[in-house]
Amino acid sequence: MLKNQYHVLGVMSGTSLDGIDLAEVFFTVDQGVWTYEFGHTQMLPYDEKREKAFLADLVNLSEEELDAADSRYSQFLGEQIKAFISKYNIQHLDAVCSHGHTALHRPDLGVTRQIGNQKQLAEITGQRVVCDFRVQDVALGGQGAPLVPIGDRLLFGDYDYCINLGGFANLSYEHDGKRIAYDLCPVNIILNALVEPLGLAYDDGGKIAQSGTVNDQLLEQLNSLDYYAQQPPKSLGLEWVRSEIHKKFKHNELKPADALATFVEHMAYQIAKPLKSGCKVLFTGGGAYNGYLLQRVESYKSLKITVPDKQLIEYKEALIFALLGVLKLRDEVNCLASVTGASKDHSSGLIFNANI
Repeated sequence: MLKNQYHVLGVMSGTSLDGIDLAEVFFTVDQGVWTYEFGHTQMLPYDEKREKAFLADLVNLSEEELDAADSRYSQFLGEQIKAFISKYNIQHLDAVCSHGHTALHRPDLGVTRQIGNQKQLAEITGQRVVCDFRVQDVALGGQGAPLVPIGDRLLFGDYDYCINLGGFANLSYEHDGKRIAYDLCPVNIILNALVEPLGLAYDDGGKIAQSGTVNDQLLEQLNSLDYYAQQPPKSLGLEWVRSEIHKKFKHNELKPADALATFVEHMAYQIAKPLKSGCKVLFTGGGAYNGYLLQRVESYKSLKITVPDKQLIEYKEALIFALLGVLKLRDEVNCLASVTGASKDHSSGLIFNANI
């Protein structure tokens, strides 16, 4: 007999390298309808010189070095999770559901690798762990991403579109009874890099971008990238960003404000392009605080935009990975073939039990 209530911890580390998102979540399922409540939530920032530099360099590591990095990061992540559980005296968890951190994502080569998904997570935390949600999907011919859309369907079905503005912008919606989802464009992974020369971590509200001038030539180059003409399923990774986006900004050598203005215009165009006017859109992720970006999106399409409360903006991905873990525990579908292009819907992830 399956339970109808779950108490879990969702753990997420994204490509923008801000830090680790931890969200305590209480789920209830009643006749197939899922509801949730947040408990304690916290974002643990990465140290600039240690974890952030280490994670930014993963793409350059050999397989042997990646194995060592995996062990190191699993140890680090396990300690952070254990400290969070202790800090808030969280008890009687059904599982810790962890995304890990993406080191390599080349589904076109049949390769994806998330570090921080080792059994030592269960050993360090003393908790059952559900993790490594992408590998099985790639083995089944899928993109291994995006994985959030099953949560959009089950938790946020009242919206026509769900868009998360994190390291990348991900779109999710229903079409002819199937969930369609894919990466729209890079977001914070580029915005944060463009603002670094000014000694800032991010462009607060998009104010610097708003003060800049759009470079039409670069904007056209960005909008003409092959990825945007491809049909879904499709997804983006750090390797693509480095080879396609960084290269173009280096060649153009714009002032930071002009570079930001140009990239915001690019994002706004790519985000608005697939949306139907008049539809209800839920925006979450750190980019939802960028009022100027949302303003520019609305300049292309008339939309009913919802920016929810801070907790959902910042912890939606951790919330949904918590749900993915629960679905895995129930042996229910948590990965949709219509989204990733895999050969079938499936229940993805590994379960590690704590030896206590």
